Amino acid sequence: MRKMVAAFVTAVVCTLGALMVPAASSMAEEAQSAVEQGKAIAFDRKGGNCLACHMIATGDLPGNIGPPLVAMAQRFPDKAKLRAQIWDATAINPHSAMPPFGKNRILTEEQIDLVTEFIYVQ
Repeated sequence: MRKMVAAFVTAVVCTLGALMVPAASSMAEEAQSAVEQGKAIAFDRKGGNCLACHMIATGDLPGNIGPPLVAMAQRFPDKAKLRAQIWDATAINPHSAMPPFGKNRILTEEQIDLVTEFIYVQ
């Protein structure tokens, strides 16, 4: 009887594990998609235009007005603080040269979320 129960539990666990793998894979693809979309916005001269002021590892012709966007997860362990910086850098530093992308509605909330995802992995 114990062997049957053990075999049943093993089968259930394996089945649930197999069902979870596609979900995890799908989540990873969505996260990658968000990063790619964020990159497109960040590099768009009519969008985020981050390269006008910042050096980003995969960008061409970066500016040097702002700090290089490297090791961002270490610099901003709380992703919400990075998003807040993008939304309105003047909230923390009133003399910041960085445009308040959210406050001035330069980017939508969704675009800011996508840019944050991209910048965070730099």
